[in-house]
Order: sequence, then structure tokens, then C-alpha cells
Amino acid sequence: MRYRTNRRTGDRISEIGIGSAYLAEAGTDEAVRLLRIAKEGGINYFDLAAGDGKAFPIYGEAFSDIRKDVIYQIHFGADYSKGTYGWSLDPDTVKRSVEKQLSELRTDYIDYGFIHCIDDIADWEKYKKNGIYDQILRLKETGTVRHIGLSSHEPSVINRILDDADVDMVMFSVNPAFDYGLGTYANGSTDERYAVYERCEREGIGISVMKPFFGGKLLDREESPFKRELTEFQCIRYCLDRPGVLTVLPGARNVKEVKILLDYFTQPDEKTDYSVIGSFAPPEAYGKCLYCRHCMPCPQGIDIGLVNKYYDLAKAGDAMAKGHYDKLRKKASDCTRCGKCDSRCPFKVEQSKRMQEIRAYMETV
Repeated sequence: MRYRTNRRTGDRISEIGIGSAYLAEAGTDEAVRLLRIAKEGGINYFDLAAGDGKAFPIYGEAFSDIRKDVIYQIHFGADYSKGTYGWSLDPDTVKRSVEKQLSELRTDYIDYGFIHCIDDIADWEKYKKNGIYDQILRLKETGTVRHIGLSSHEPSVINRILDDADVDMVMFSVNPAFDYGLGTYANGSTDERYAVYERCEREGIGISVMKPFFGGKLLDREESPFKRELTEFQCIRYCLDRPGVLTVLPGARNVKEVKILLDYFTQPDEKTDYSVIGSFAPPEAYGKCLYCRHCMPCPQGIDIGLVNKYYDLAKAGDAMAKGHYDKLRKKASDCTRCGKCDSRCPFKVEQSKRMQEIRAYMETV
């Protein structure tokens, strides 16, 4: 397992976490087992926007003895009064739901208390007017909520709430289809979505990724909007390469699916290479380096994807990116402009020209 640190909170978060949309489908014994195997594999981050309220006692059984070693996202607005997931802006309903979740989780605190699933500015105003946001703030004052999160599928709403509220983590729907304007929740243009990634990176706000496989559609040739399937490993790497992203949260129905997720860290680069999406990319996505490294190998030994990533992070305000760049064995200044990377890039990035731009910025600052 690899970990990333939330710069606002200091939490060390596993690059792969677990979403709970399908957990209860496994049945109690299998679900407890899959959670324990996930934790043994290094996963420490769990999203509790569950598809069914039966998930909470399952977590309680799996982790109550090691509660301090796991991190929970709990959602203020997810309603389980009818058993399965519902959404509510009623403050009393939200309060009862959170109290019930805490009881069944066998815990007395929430790592990240989430402003839940706000996709419309009018709902955000109602969320505040009804006092639900104040509930979270009061619980933060008492220590019951340690940090504040926000889940949304809408870039414009995310930006508005980040202007209004002190948010430490954003849960956003990220995958190649959505970033290219395809499918449910493909909200915002490619540029608007990338602006969210860059703002979160710049301000130190972590991103936890929901819907990385588009509900499994990206894994199925017939259902994929690209009419070509991707693998779990390609989707995970794509998400982790977006600025600001700390963890990817696929759902799991059984132990086998968890073991597949954990296998991500043993895969060679060619198994995680998602550059094939370059053939699906809309025109507005061209010219943006996605760090896929399909341009490799460089005759001079430059890790072109990593050089680009550190450059983009530095421009977005990541104070550590320049230091990481300085430690690279080969830098943009080693580019001889041979053009081999330009001809290979599936996203039509003029990498040899970009190397000059990166050299001017990163090696003279």
C-alpha cells in the first residue's frame, strides 16, 4: 500500500480506500471478512455513504477494536430511516441518522463529517438555512467531528461551497468518462473539472474519488461510453494521477474484489497504462498532459510524465513539488528536442516544447 498525506489535516491516507455502496450485498460474514482483509492489505480509509444501513453494524463488528487505525467519512444528509440509502435536508432526520450510525459503528467520533451530496446551490443555501452545516460545526467544536468534508458531482457547486466553508476533503466523481463529458454525473466541462483538481491541490484540500469505474460501466465493453473496456488498474491510476487526489474509493461486494484492488500495487506500468483513452478524448482535452507516460521511453532518460506532474503541481501551489523536481536525476533541461515523445503522445501534447517551458519555470525559480 502507498499513502498520501492530507496537507490540511496531516492524515496519512491509503491511495485505495473502500466505498460502501455495495457492502451489505455481501452478507455480514463476507463483508466483515472483506473489510478485515482490506485493512490487513493497508487500506485505512472508508467512505460510509452506504447503499444500505446494514453496512454500519458490519463496520462496527469489523473495526471497533481498531477504530483509531481507520478513517471514516460520515455524511450529514444520508438518511437510512427506511433501511436503504436516502437523501435528506431535514435537520432532525440528519441528526438522528448520524447518531444511529455512530452507535452502530461503535464509535464516538467522526474523522470527516461530510456536507453530503450537494449538486445545486439552492440545496446548499437550504442546507445552511436548516442548520445542518451548523450541526457539523458544533460537533467539530466538541471534537466529535474532526474535519469537514464535502461531496458533490458539480464543479461550480464545489467552488461555491469552498468559498463559503472551511473544507478539508472533497469527494468528487472522477473517471475518464466524466472528465470527457460522457455519462451520468459528467458535470462541468473538461476545463471546469480540471480547475477543481487544481484548486484542491493549490489549497491543500484532499480529493477522495467516488465512481472511479462509473458503476462498473468502464469495465464492460458493452456498457462503456467509449465502447471499449478499461481495467480496474487503469481507472485507479487515472484517478490517482489527477492533482489533489489522495484516495480512490471503489465499492466491493466480496473478498475477491478487494484482492483485485490490492493487486494494483503489484502491477507493472503497462498494466496500469491508460493512454488508450487518448483515442477517446474530445478536442478540448488535447494538449493537456495526463502523466500517462505513453511517450516513454525518453532517449535521455527523462521521466516525462513525472516532470510534467511536478510542474503542474508547482504551478497549482504545491510548495513541495519544486523540491521533488530538484531531486530528479534527469530534468527538463536534459531534453534534446528529438521529438520522439511528441509523436507518441495520445493527447497531442508537444512535450519537447513543453520541456522548455518547464525548464524556464522549474529550474530558474
